[in-house]
Amino acid sequence: MATIFTKIIDGDILGRFIWQDEKCVAFLEINPLSYGHTLVVPRQEVDMWTGVDEDLNAHLYTVASRIGAAQVAGLGAARAGMMIAGYEVPHLHLHVFPTQSLADFDLRRVMREPDQQKMDEAATDLRAALRDAGHGEFVPAD
Repeated sequence: MATIFTKIIDGDILGRFIWQDEKCVAFLEINPLSYGHTLVVPRQEVDMWTGVDEDLNAHLYTVASRIGAAQVAGLGAARAGMMIAGYEVPHLHLHVFPTQSLADFDLRRVMREPDQQKMDEAATDLRAALRDAGHGEFVPAD
């Protein structure tokens, strides 16, 4: 049975993609900690981060780092945070999100009904920041 992330990757469920390459994708979290909160997800269904091969692991972290830099540059974040929880969906995903303080790491603070216009604006701003950083070949059109 395909995970919800595979359904998003396959286009069966809509997602706000900001990165796509042959190994992974990145799209906005629907219940974000902050606007611009992004999930970096391998195309391959791997349940736990400890079960991924080293090459894919390195690639996921590289993409996460690029997205984090775009969150700082394009969204004015003080820092980019990253977490791997793995309980929500049995498909490896790295949470990369704009932060202003350590309080932003509290998963109890997710937005259950985020402003959709702000979500769209964050996606547009992240795509632009990634293009400005020279990663345009991996950034989908707005």
